[in-house]
Amino acid sequence: MIFDTRCLPADAESLLLAAELLRQGRVVAFPTETVYGLGADALNESAVRAIFAAKERPADNPLIVHVWRREQLSGLCAVTEAAERLMDAFWPGPLTLLMEKTPKVPDVTTAGLPSVAMRSPDHPVARALLKACDLPIAAPSANRSGRPSPTSAAHVLEDMRGRIPLILDGGECRVGVESTVLDLTGEIPTVLRPGAVTPRMIAGITGQCAVAPSVMRPLMEGETAPSPGMKHKHYAPKAKMTVYIGADERVARVLREQYDRTENAALLAQTQVLPLLGDRRAFSIGSTPAEGAHLLFQRLREMDDLGVSRIFAQGWEPEGDALAVMNRMARAAGFDIVHV
Repeated sequence: MIFDTRCLPADAESLLLAAELLRQGRVVAFPTETVYGLGADALNESAVRAIFAAKERPADNPLIVHVWRREQLSGLCAVTEAAERLMDAFWPGPLTLLMEKTPKVPDVTTAGLPSVAMRSPDHPVARALLKACDLPIAAPSANRSGRPSPTSAAHVLEDMRGRIPLILDGGECRVGVESTVLDLTGEIPTVLRPGAVTPRMIAGITGQCAVAPSVMRPLMEGETAPSPGMKHKHYAPKAKMTVYIGADERVARVLREQYDRTENAALLAQTQVLPLLGDRRAFSIGSTPAEGAHLLFQRLREMDDLGVSRIFAQGWEPEGDALAVMNRMARAAGFDIVHV
C-alpha cells in the first residue's frame, strides 16, 4: 500500500489523529527521547507486520513495546523485583527491560522469542500519544532497515515517505541513540544493547550488571538475537566507514593520511581534533561521548546526502558512557575498528 504521508507538528489535533490511526491498526511515526519510533499496536499481529513491511525489517529481529504507565505490563510479562527497582529508578527513560512474555503478546512482536522488551519513553509527545491511544505500542526506530536511525522528523520522511500515513514532528531527539536493552531473564542482569543508562548505573540498583560480548562484535553463526540492533546490519551509511581509536594527535595523523590518499572521502572527528585536520572535508561528532551519541546518526545521514564514498572517523574507547556510541559506530562500520 502506498500512503500520502503527512508530517504534522505534534499538537493536540495531530495526537488525536495519530491515536485513532493506531487504534485502527495503522503505523505512525513519533519522537522519543532516544530516536524516532515507528509504532503500531503491539497486540495486533497485522499491525505489527505492517511495521516490518514499512521498514523492510527481517522477521527475526524483535521489537520493543512502549507503554506510558507501569500497569500496562500486567498480563504481558513477568515483572520481577529487580525490574520493579529498575523501573523506579529509570522509568520513564531510555531503559528497555527484557522479561518473560505471556501468550497475550504475539510471537511476531518478539520474533518468536519467549521474552518481550518493554520500555516507557521520556518524551512529552511519546507519552501523550501512548496515553491517548492507551495501547502497548511496538516501535522500532523509524528508518528503513539497516539505515542510520532517525533523530528528526525529516529523517523519518526521507525513509518512510509513501510507506506510512503519519509522522508526528516533535523536533530533534535529545539522546540520539536507542535505549539500553537489559536482559532480566537470566541470573545476572545483562546489557544486550548499550544506551544512555550505563552498566554502572544499572549495577547501582541491582548490585551487578554484565555486558554481553556481542555488544562489540558481530553475532556468531547460529547465535540468536534477543534484542534489536544485534543480528543484522544496522545504522550504516552508504559509504564504507573505518573508525580509529587512540590519542588525538595519532588519530589526526591517520585521518589526514587516509583522506589524502582516498578520493571523495570525509572525516568525522571530535571537536578538539578538527583544527589538526586542516582544510579537509571534516565534521564534528562532538567532544564527549554524549555529544557523539546525539550527533552520530545526523552526521551519517549528512554523509549520504553529500554522496561521499569513504568515511574515516574518530571514536572513543568502548567503555563507560562511550559504550553506547561506540556500539553504534562499530556496527555502522561493519566492526572495521583500528587502534592507533
